[in-house]
Amino acid sequence: MRVFIIAGEPSGDRLGAALMAGLQELEPGVTFDGIGGDGMQAQGLTSRFPMEELSVMGIAEILPKYRALMARIRETAQAVIDTRPDVLITIDSPDFSLRVARRVKAAFDVRTVHYVAPTVWAWRPGRARKMSAFIDHVLAVLPFEPPLMTAHGMDCDFVGHPVVAERQACEQEALDFRMHHGIGEAPLALVLPGSRRGEVGRLAPVFGAALGSLHRDVPDLRIVVPAAAPVADMVRDMAGDWPVPALVLDPREQTADKAIAEKRAAFRAADVALAASGTVSLELAAARTPMVIAYNMQWLSFRIINAMALIDTVTLVNLVTDTRVVPEYLGPACTPENIAGGLRRVLAAPGDQVAAMELTMQRLGEGGEAPGLRAARAVIDGLARD
Repeated sequence: MRVFIIAGEPSGDRLGAALMAGLQELEPGVTFDGIGGDGMQAQGLTSRFPMEELSVMGIAEILPKYRALMARIRETAQAVIDTRPDVLITIDSPDFSLRVARRVKAAFDVRTVHYVAPTVWAWRPGRARKMSAFIDHVLAVLPFEPPLMTAHGMDCDFVGHPVVAERQACEQEALDFRMHHGIGEAPLALVLPGSRRGEVGRLAPVFGAALGSLHRDVPDLRIVVPAAAPVADMVRDMAGDWPVPALVLDPREQTADKAIAEKRAAFRAADVALAASGTVSLELAAARTPMVIAYNMQWLSFRIINAMALIDTVTLVNLVTDTRVVPEYLGPACTPENIAGGLRRVLAAPGDQVAAMELTMQRLGEGGEAPGLRAARAVIDGLARD
């Protein structure tokens, strides 16, 4: 079995590495070609060029590299055409990977598999119809996605979300974290203002004001901020202006393994979290940490996105459970007063969220076969159907 596999960013590399491990377990003679990062290379892939060349986001970042990216698309598609694998697997990064798949499918009838369904349930539903012209099979990470793909003629298997395979801190690790940082039994709020400078710049002052308001009602409240490495200095500077002291966890001050372990322990130790909108909500759900989600952006951007949206919530816990137990304060609603009120209510009565988080993890595949192995089995079964 010969597999050409493409990932364009670190999250895709992790998915690809788990999928490759699963394929090697089920098909010991499998061989790999393609593009990936350290995780996929550890599973035996020799990447045709550094995956980091594809890890660009936003118009301002893409435009200077547009010609180079288009050249890589042509080069990658030609490599697939020349090597004629049994299957082409593209992982997320649709602006790159789906362009490659379209070119390849036009040249020869290889089976094409795309891992991570596009969020057609949130916006731009026409993407499913368009990709069905050159994608045969979709591996979905959310349980409600398969019908949205099969409606357009593609095979689609729910293979479990990768968050369910991530190690969680135990109770003792959470207690050790509290003891090490002198928190004891005090109420602990985890604050996650994002991983990009723009969102940290917009959210940190609002988050700080909300925490100051909450602190007046909960005077023994402690604050921990696990900072992302690219914005750690910025987070530290902005948290220094908050009206309540905050412990900033800087991952650059420890080895990678220790930094990850400390972040896991902080998630488990917290009583409540205030987080920017994004997939971090599933990390919090996996740790069973009740949360409030808040996000803001430029007024015009919010109006455009809000007008295009097909859903009334952006938090996956709410979507997966078909509830609205996680409070959200988005756009104009992202104010210190609203956020502080939401935090007070969650601290006072976290029960509904705890139940919803349990159900979310169950529906995402927790306790079942590892997502990478499920994905590998789906790929092999799909090839057998051809």
